[in-house]
Amino acid sequence: MNEKNATNNITESELVITRTFDAPRDFVFKMWTEPEHLKHWWGPKGFTFGVSKLDLRPGGVFHYSMTSPDGNEMWGKFVYREIVAPERIVFINSFSDVEGNAVRAPFSPTWPLEVLNTLTLFENGGKTTITLRGGPVNATEEERKTYEAGIESMKQGFAGTFDQLADYLAKAI
Repeated sequence: MNEKNATNNITESELVITRTFDAPRDFVFKMWTEPEHLKHWWGPKGFTFGVSKLDLRPGGVFHYSMTSPDGNEMWGKFVYREIVAPERIVFINSFSDVEGNAVRAPFSPTWPLEVLNTLTLFENGGKTTITLRGGPVNATEEERKTYEAGIESMKQGFAGTFDQLADYLAKAI
């Protein structure tokens, strides 16, 4: 791996999740971009979700809270890099504090501060296939290894989140 790839770009070991939903692309895109929809499905199963801010534009921020069933609160944020409605959203995802400053993940001191995610949406026959690709940016070697070790766990977590999206879509259509 060259030095540029080591510090700035997604590593070879990235998270890749693909899922097809029984809904048109425009509608699925709204699920990702409108707070009144996001609050019903984003985040781990069983968590309560709150939207502090959603400014959908390059450079804009989506700042949110997630509260576990036992009352532990975590904050996260997206900083949007690119939005091509209804085809693609590119964003940096971080854990944050209540003010929106990037902070270390509550579960690991070596989790990367920033993860670059690219969400693509493709429609075929009224169904939408999304692909989410993500990997650490501006990360140390230790942070990259921690991320890579967590890929299977993230896949399981996103499976639950996307189950919630599928359930919400079924009710919202």
